[in-house]
Amino acid sequence: MRMRHRHNTSGSDEMEMSQPAVCTVFFDLETTGLDLSCDIVQLAAVCGHHTLNLFMVPRRPIQPGASRVTGFRVTRRRLFLRGRPVLTNSLRESLVSFITFLHVLGRPLLAGHNIRRFDCHVLARALDEFSLWSDFQRGVSGLVDTLPLARQLLKDRGLKSFTQENLVKNLLGVSYAAHDALEDARALQKLYRALTPTANHIQRHVFTLDSLATAGVSQTSDLSERFKTAVNVTEERHSSVSSSSRV
Repeated sequence: MRMRHRHNTSGSDEMEMSQPAVCTVFFDLETTGLDLSCDIVQLAAVCGHHTLNLFMVPRRPIQPGASRVTGFRVTRRRLFLRGRPVLTNSLRESLVSFITFLHVLGRPLLAGHNIRRFDCHVLARALDEFSLWSDFQRGVSGLVDTLPLARQLLKDRGLKSFTQENLVKNLLGVSYAAHDALEDARALQKLYRALTPTANHIQRHVFTLDSLATAGVSQTSDLSERFKTAVNVTEERHSSVSSSSRV
């Protein structure tokens, strides 16, 4: 914190205190399914050009629908992404690396899309399992969910869907490789810049993991619908390819 002395017109000294701007880290998880007891498979975070991208072999089976959407599968305790093996860390190692990443960036604001209803519950359970809750809390200044933030900022745009993919397409005019945690985090960083929220807008949507624990478990219907839609599209494409092969 810097302190500056400024002389005012009345002749008295006025102390003005200013704080450096808090940076924002954008993160996303890919998981074994949609229930809140699912396991994390990929954890990624982005802050400017700084990135973190970690993979884990989950202890629970990856649900078929999630596998079709994300491309992850486990064979003989090895994790594969679209048929290629990926290097993995243990869940605890990944969480510690994530916390270290946050600490190095100076207690940033942690942002994600629809995280208040899903990602943060899954993350909180994992942190609690390894007694890392307090370390995580000390590493962030707060969390912000960009889903309700976008709904507030774009309420007059007439958008029917506020999924991240749809927002990126409408505001940035591009498509990206969704359901890859790193690409989702990178896309969200660009989307956030396009939304240009004010400090007051952001403050209205800041929360903590402790506040989630107090409020209890939230519903995940919006995320379920998003995944169901993605799975249906995947299945339709698969059926189309299969039909063409038989002709």
